[in-house]
Amino acid sequence: MAAVSGRPIDVHTWSTPNGWKIPIMLEECGLPYRIVPVNIAKNEQFAADFLAISPNNKIPAIVDPDGPGGQPISVFESGAILQYLGRKTGQFYPADERARVVVDEWLFWQVAGFGPMLGQTHHFKIYAPEKVPYAIERFTAEAKRLYGVLERRLEGRAYLADDYSIADIATFTWAKLNFKQGVDIATLPNVARWLDGILARPAVQRGLASI
Repeated sequence: MAAVSGRPIDVHTWSTPNGWKIPIMLEECGLPYRIVPVNIAKNEQFAADFLAISPNNKIPAIVDPDGPGGQPISVFESGAILQYLGRKTGQFYPADERARVVVDEWLFWQVAGFGPMLGQTHHFKIYAPEKVPYAIERFTAEAKRLYGVLERRLEGRAYLADDYSIADIATFTWAKLNFKQGVDIATLPNVARWLDGILARPAVQRGLASI
């Protein structure tokens, strides 16, 4: 575990499901940070200075002045940032390899499937300039399927990998917007319980309010 400095980490982000993940993690870990707003509604993610730390022009990205070897490091992609912070602090990302594999499985499930599919659902249901029934039906059906996966996983478990982890943080920020995704949370009691438990965490509340 790397030494944790008092110098703040710059968090380049905006108020979106992916953007909330990193302030929540930093609040949970007790690390100092500074929000650097990237207004995606104004296309600020395409600015040259942001491109230098996030080659895919997507939020979030961080700059840690106390990276490996005491040198600054920039990290982009929310999953990579969560893993980095987990390793840096030794929190919410287990050192035991078997336990870490489980966390990684559910983290990658979120970044590769749950988040992108729910993002498409948001787009076609709410933001698309014209309604495309096929797209709405396709992505809403996939959202429901993915919520079914989450519901089954949480049966008899408090959290995705048993202990609270970066996988829960990553998944929570998308699942909290279930009302936009054509999902009836009342039919998903395990997901509802899990959401309520995470939302009650003070660090989560602070992270959500930070942007």
